[in-house]
Amino acid sequence: MTKIEKRADQKFFYKYTSQFGLIIMVSAVLLFFIITSPNVFLSGSIYLSFLSTVPTIGLMALGLTFILGMGEIDLSFPSVMALSAFLFASVYKSTGNFLFAFLSCIGAGILVGMINGLIVTKIGVPSIVVTLGMQFLIRGFSNLISDGTAIVVPLRGTISQQIFAGKLLGIPVQSLWFLGMSILFYFLLFRHKFGEHVLFAGDNQESAKMMGVNVDFVKIAAFSLMGAMAAFAGMFDLYRMRTWWPTMGEGYLMMIMAAVFVGGTSMFGGEATIFGTFVGSFMIGALEAGIVAAGLKGFWTRFIIGLLIICAVIVHTLIRKRKK
Repeated sequence: MTKIEKRADQKFFYKYTSQFGLIIMVSAVLLFFIITSPNVFLSGSIYLSFLSTVPTIGLMALGLTFILGMGEIDLSFPSVMALSAFLFASVYKSTGNFLFAFLSCIGAGILVGMINGLIVTKIGVPSIVVTLGMQFLIRGFSNLISDGTAIVVPLRGTISQQIFAGKLLGIPVQSLWFLGMSILFYFLLFRHKFGEHVLFAGDNQESAKMMGVNVDFVKIAAFSLMGAMAAFAGMFDLYRMRTWWPTMGEGYLMMIMAAVFVGGTSMFGGEATIFGTFVGSFMIGALEAGIVAAGLKGFWTRFIIGLLIICAVIVHTLIRKRKK
């Protein structure tokens, strides 16, 4: 083997080590669940359940992948999910028009994301502070306009319900939407100029500016995309439950951040993975059910998620150091 061939093999190995490690981690977790509760995890019904619930986590995780890849953070998306879903539920219940409800939902998500991006770029407030404040503001606003009351939405039997929460050949369509969006986001991140600019800005913002990248626009667009994905996830959750709750979105923040970190996206910016986010979403989404089925108390969920995050971040960091 020549030196050139050896270097090429090393580059390939280091490039995909994180993905291989993630697959091994997921396989180990799945094997543990199969051993501890074979009646549950050797049955197809549990996996069909995951295919209908995990996409809600995954859609927001895809949006967060762009934010973290850019070197920023967003903590407001669970509240954006609730507000957008509330607008969808209210408009649909009062008008019966899916298009109006859809535009209200997605428009609200984009608007909040745009406001986040504008405050970060034009005023210079750190994104963690802006989005933390926005999380409380939007959640409070949702409760004020809804008066803290749930909304039952007449979605059962509608065409849109079949499109967003039905089944195709026995497979929940939510999973097909998630798969399609993952493929789209892969090409957007790695085969489109916008994705290159996101990672370039995350790696070295000043260099990106000197190379002619409009960093402010990229950040505003990424935050708007995150808002749109939170709204989209809210709509999916609404179709699944057919009821809007004032607490919608609560509990998702840590799970979604865990899915992205475990997947291998760097919290320092400049490096992201859509494949890792896709796989990480299913692993994190399946943990609680697996823990309960294994006979453990639900309190173990946060402990194990925390352990997975720490282990995954350590492994990914060591791999990045070896690459350099």
